[in-house]
Amino acid sequence: MALFYSVTVILELVDKFCYLGDMLSVEGDANAAVEARIRVGWSKFRQLVPLLTNKDISLIRRGKLYSSCVQISMLHGSETWPVRK
Repeated sequence: MALFYSVTVILELVDKFCYLGDMLSVEGDANAAVEARIRVGWSKFRQLVPLLTNKDISLIRRGKLYSSCVQISMLHGSETWPVRK
């Protein structure tokens, strides 16, 4: 015996929203996603400024820290961004 329920759901219409950490927009472009990733990158950079400017840590290590934390956080999800001219 199958039971069916009638549920009324009201959905809000929005221009952009965050889904799994990625910003999706009505236009289908990546502008909102790119802006969000830039904000995340700056946030991560600000968190790491004490280490990135520490002269006691070698430049090579600071570069690896930047690449592994800041760049990675900025590029996360970029492989799904649409490419347009």
